[in-house]
Amino acid sequence: MLQLLYGVIFGEMFLILTLLFKSPLRKLVILALDKMKRGKGPVMVKTVAGTVFVVLLAGVYNLVDIKNRTIESGVLNPTDEVLMSVKMLEISLMGFFLFLSLMLDRLHHYIRELRFLRKAMDAAKKQSQSIQEEKNGSSEQLKTLAQENDTLRTRIKNLESEYETKAKKAKAAGSEVEALRKQSEGLLMEYDRLLADNQNLRSQLTSIEQSTSHSDDKKNT
Repeated sequence: MLQLLYGVIFGEMFLILTLLFKSPLRKLVILALDKMKRGKGPVMVKTVAGTVFVVLLAGVYNLVDIKNRTIESGVLNPTDEVLMSVKMLEISLMGFFLFLSLMLDRLHHYIRELRFLRKAMDAAKKQSQSIQEEKNGSSEQLKTLAQENDTLRTRIKNLESEYETKAKKAKAAGSEVEALRKQSEGLLMEYDRLLADNQNLRSQLTSIEQSTSHSDDKKNT
């Protein structure tokens, strides 16, 4: 019994030391403990721990019983003394075994939590880096859009100035066209008047010619 307890305690101490320092063996121990906590492993561990605890209580009861007998008899015989020493050692080793088992379980739990936290931190760090990169890309894109916007505004101003210049030219051309139209209307009216005068003159010439020829005919007769 004592040899078994010593072996188990030294084994637990070795596992605890392995978990405390980072090494390739640490990963194997963590994987083994992970497998032990799956399936029927927790039930077996609880059964062993419960059995050890019951044996520890029984040892405490026997130790108290031996001490009570010694008090009643008033003399401690060598057999009872050896039994008390053995029981004390067994109780101490079983208590130390349960304590190391609890330490091993908690240490494994905290290492797993630390691994999960590190993974979460790495994922958050990568996400923040990707967000930062997206922000940088969006800021560069905004700068490009701002430059394009400034270029478009400059072009719009140039087009507006060109439009105003062309509008002024078109207005001046319209005024010239209107003046030419009025001038052409005046020329047409003058032309019509000249035609009418020409027609009157022709009519007068024709009437003069007719009267002259008529007078000549009279003289000849």
